[in-house]
Amino acid sequence: MGFRRTTRQAEQQPERRADQAGRSYDSTPAVELRGVRRQYGRGSAAVHALRGIDLSLPRGSFTAVMGPSGSGKSTFLQCAAGLDLPTEGSVRLGGTEITGMNENELTELRRNRLGFVFQAFNLLPSLTVEQNVLLPMRLAGGRASAQGQDRAADLLARVGLEGKGRRRPAELSGGQQQRVAIARALVTRPDVVFADEPTGALDTTAAAEVLGLLRSAVDSLGATVVMVTHDPGAAAHADQVLFLADGLIADRLPRSSTATIAARMTALTAPAPAYAGAAA
Repeated sequence: MGFRRTTRQAEQQPERRADQAGRSYDSTPAVELRGVRRQYGRGSAAVHALRGIDLSLPRGSFTAVMGPSGSGKSTFLQCAAGLDLPTEGSVRLGGTEITGMNENELTELRRNRLGFVFQAFNLLPSLTVEQNVLLPMRLAGGRASAQGQDRAADLLARVGLEGKGRRRPAELSGGQQQRVAIARALVTRPDVVFADEPTGALDTTAAAEVLGLLRSAVDSLGATVVMVTHDPGAAAHADQVLFLADGLIADRLPRSSTATIAARMTALTAPAPAYAGAAA
């Protein structure tokens, strides 16, 4: 099952390299931001949500993005996913430059080449579980072919919902609904899955299951996941953690323990020490 390609994507040839065994692979970054800035408003009322983000994320990686409130996490995700356009800079997804695309081209890209998992699940209650999973294909103009249905059934089995394709979302628990959302995000074999606080509405057990599924999607299916989260325990499932502060990447960690991530987040948000002579 292939992706429908825009003209820009067809013109962009993937960079191919060989590993030590001589096997060819696509080395084009899944996500690439260069000099990305996002400003809202003008003059003295201007808000600089992103102040110059330079970032390259490889295919088949899991990245968590953390930071205090107002650090630019949500704006980063929106710009990286083509949901918002940067004021300056370049965004590439799977080697395709998206910052010059019009709204129709961006809509097609989001339908065909990106997956989304949100805190609120965003399932359509009138559709069955299987129909929700197949929705990205239908929106892209396709039909529920036998191949698509097989793909949906395979993904539902992978997320532990085998045999539940005919149920409605209301018949499932919150954790099960988020599993459906993950299957839906993966059904088109997207370049990137963007997850925005995917465990924020779940209890501890369901959250651990969902994070395990995202980790498995990277390890077993070769998916690329970019997840915004406030939870150090969730971030511990990622290959790396990026810390944003004041619209910039302030720090980063390779895959680390919950305690290490929490300590780094605490250090990032701690107030600057008072001048020693201030109390004198």
